[in-house]
Amino acid sequence: MWLLFLIPAFLAAALSCLRLVRVTATADALSGAETGRPSDATGIGLYETAYLAGGPVRVVDLALVLMAAQGRLHLAHTGWTSVVDPQGRNRLERTLIESIGPEGQCRTADLRAELATNPAVLEIGGRLVLAGLATPAIVQEATSTAVRQVRQALLLSLLLLGASIALTPDRGEAGAAVAWFALPLVLTSGTLLMARVDVHPYTRWATHAGQQALHAVHSDPGGTEQELLTAVAMVGPAALPDARLRAALRN
Repeated sequence: MWLLFLIPAFLAAALSCLRLVRVTATADALSGAETGRPSDATGIGLYETAYLAGGPVRVVDLALVLMAAQGRLHLAHTGWTSVVDPQGRNRLERTLIESIGPEGQCRTADLRAELATNPAVLEIGGRLVLAGLATPAIVQEATSTAVRQVRQALLLSLLLLGASIALTPDRGEAGAAVAWFALPLVLTSGTLLMARVDVHPYTRWATHAGQQALHAVHSDPGGTEQELLTAVAMVGPAALPDARLRAALRN
């Protein structure tokens, strides 16, 4: 009986681990190709820092905080964003104001979700990918999916092992089931352990070069406005000392 449970456990473990290996090999090849290109980035600005540290949503959060700090937006702790000054100073700000709509007010959560997929935000990541500082979105998504599938295969093996033991009254047969199920369990758990070192960097927004660029950025939440904005770019809304403003971005 337990053999019927062992077969799908083996298949799930083998296929998921093989897919992760293939995705990692592809990511290595792409990383090598990007490294071979001369980087045209001599430094990174606030929005680039935000993208490398937290992705598109962090860029949107930074734009909202920056415009609110300059009095051009009002971020209510109830979760609404209102336009105070409709004149955007760059493409991202103009896109943000347009996304709020003609009424000049919208839900902050809806605005963040919409802007995170807007070309005005995504082009920041595109420039960083070309500079070798950001991980390509396709690599990040494929790697995250592959790691998640290995975790699911590990959970499936545990569930099938439990079912095998429950349906096998003979202790000798149950012991044999445990011994055989150790193979997919060791395969998946061992792959996940190695993935933390070899694969985890590909799930970040920043490449190794991008991480080095971030390490060179200094932020101080209690300093000047520029230092506060840098802290928001690096850490997110948690760096804001104003509890009402933090609530405005979290609602």
